[in-house]
Amino acid sequence: MSRFSYDQAFSRNIGWVTPQEQAILRGKRVAIAGGGGVGGIHATTLARLGVGKFHLADFDTFDVVNFNRQVGANMSTLDQPKVEVIARMVRDINPEADIEMFPDGVNADNLPRFLSGVDLYLDSLDFFAFDARQRTFAACAERGIPSTTAAPLGMGAATLSFLPGRMSFEDYFQWGERPELEKAVRFMVGLAPAGLHRGYLVVPSAINLAERRGPSTIMAINLCAGMAATTALKLFIGRGKVLAAPHGLHFDAYLNKLVHTWRPGGNQHPLHRLAISMGVKMYSKTFKPS
Repeated sequence: MSRFSYDQAFSRNIGWVTPQEQAILRGKRVAIAGGGGVGGIHATTLARLGVGKFHLADFDTFDVVNFNRQVGANMSTLDQPKVEVIARMVRDINPEADIEMFPDGVNADNLPRFLSGVDLYLDSLDFFAFDARQRTFAACAERGIPSTTAAPLGMGAATLSFLPGRMSFEDYFQWGERPELEKAVRFMVGLAPAGLHRGYLVVPSAINLAERRGPSTIMAINLCAGMAATTALKLFIGRGKVLAAPHGLHFDAYLNKLVHTWRPGGNQHPLHRLAISMGVKMYSKTFKPS
């Protein structure tokens, strides 16, 4: 701690940001729900950017099956709470970081505290955390908090941002009180309308909605963090264009492609409605509600 200096630790950011902008980043607070794949790398990436305040939520512990993609998953952290491990990693980068942990994850009881004083919410919840995700995005919309979700897809990433006064998560995905299967399909379709990743899935059975699992890569996780952190930077310093839903971005490193998506009406778009109908029919026999 005696050797740590904030200005020195993040001095190499200067050039891409000004000293004044770096000071702004130091005072920003980010809420991250989920400390696994994208959640852990979001937190450490923003910590290295110099963001100084975090609300971190996760109720799970690290397991061997997390090793392929989760930055906090190591032999030394097996069975340890994800939120505590990620908090340690952030403090190893910035011992002065202001961190509040939510070891029960996000729920109706702690959501007001989780979002209190927050400048940005980064969605890192498990794909199937429908209730928690719907509640959190709705609360962000009510409070005027910008929110971003970055989805790891194959060897690429797709991002959507929901900004105050613009299209909300619910406006875009239109979950409402729909069954979990339809929410799952609507989320898949809405996250990545370009579907770049679908063409090189070599073992389709690896996507198993019934068992709530799917394939993943560390490359996609890292790309998510880069795209989400850049969005955070632009929002915090007020410089650079941030695409808001129904606009999105999907970059796929395997295919060497970047697509700017635009779906007016979100999941009401005719192409989405067709894809949703086909997806529900495809997965209806295997999907089991929680």
